Amino acid sequence: MTRSNLTEALDLGAAVGPQLYRVLWNRIVRGDLAPGTRLSETDIATVYGTSRQPVREAFIKLAEASLIEVRPQRGSYVRRIDPAAVRSAQFVREAVEADIVRGVAERASPKNCDELDAILTAQAETIEIDDPRPFMASDESFHRKLAQIAGQGAGWDFLQPLKTQMDRVRHLSARQFPRRILVQQHRQIVSVIRVGDADTAEQHMRHHLRRILEDLPLVAAALPSFFEPVEQGRATPAAASEPQ
Repeated sequence: MTRSNLTEALDLGAAVGPQLYRVLWNRIVRGDLAPGTRLSETDIATVYGTSRQPVREAFIKLAEASLIEVRPQRGSYVRRIDPAAVRSAQFVREAVEADIVRGVAERASPKNCDELDAILTAQAETIEIDDPRPFMASDESFHRKLAQIAGQGAGWDFLQPLKTQMDRVRHLSARQFPRRILVQQHRQIVSVIRVGDADTAEQHMRHHLRRILEDLPLVAAALPSFFEPVEQGRATPAAASEPQ
């Protein structure tokens, strides 16, 4: 594992373990570290000039998030995406954000709507960029802003770890499928929020969030090595690859 594999810099004056966790979490969720990739405590510690203890702490948290499997005496490997976990996360997220968008439609000010429009203008500028990361960052900003307007910023934060596997699919999907449709759906949501139509806002949000269920089998068919076989009842580790 080289510095080019892990581009985020660390603040060595702060706790290293949480920073390494976030670096590796980002790389796995974005698909930069593919399932089966071997992660070496020694290599990562060497790259960042730290001891193995904070790396081990990060690995434990990543294993708890079902992003890696730690195999004693063998190493740690990035896990495949579990489709069942994706569907469960979508179910929870839809329930939460349906209530959020109703609250927004009932309380949003013209200024709030202008703020949402500004986010979507920035997101539209990322549609054609090869790197999906700016688009995904804007997408997160839009949904986070809705939660904040509804007074549920803490609720949005609580939702984040629950949708980790779903986010992995979203990043893969953003690489393959037109992003313009998602921006159009966002604009539809804001348009009905502006007129205070809570029922239609909820309908649009549910339709928007169910798109991942349509994309899931298509992404899994295009990138089967990233996914657990659908017929398995529980997630199993990805086959090991050579160390990187």
